[in-house]
Amino acid sequence: MRHGTVLLADSHSAMLQGVWSLLEERFESVVMVADENSLLQTAEKLQPDLAVVDVSFPVSGPKNALAVLRERFPGIQLVALSIHDDPVAVKRVLSYGASAYVLKRSATTDLVPALQEVSAGRVYVSPAAKPRLDDPASK
Repeated sequence: MRHGTVLLADSHSAMLQGVWSLLEERFESVVMVADENSLLQTAEKLQPDLAVVDVSFPVSGPKNALAVLRERFPGIQLVALSIHDDPVAVKRVLSYGASAYVLKRSATTDLVPALQEVSAGRVYVSPAAKPRLDDPASK
């Protein structure tokens, strides 16, 4: 699959390194950023095919980083990383335009399948979060 450019955004360096190691052999370029200015400047400069972003990534203003990326770069594919499996959080993030919602605790097993689904034009949600999404109480 070694094609395309990925922008990886997380404020936790250990998570950045771990996700980078999962992606680096699958893409031509994986660029890591850890702050808002770097995220927006790097996205503008690189015009990446894909962004893997922590849903809690800090940005100024009322919008989430994923929503900001979707607004400024409509063609980018977005994959959200999160510690939360709450159905409300999952639905909110998908409404921002993310094509995948990957739980950080299962990123080592879920991220590659998420990328495969996203590249095929489908939406992916980590299996550990899906049962709760299907729960009638979460609607």
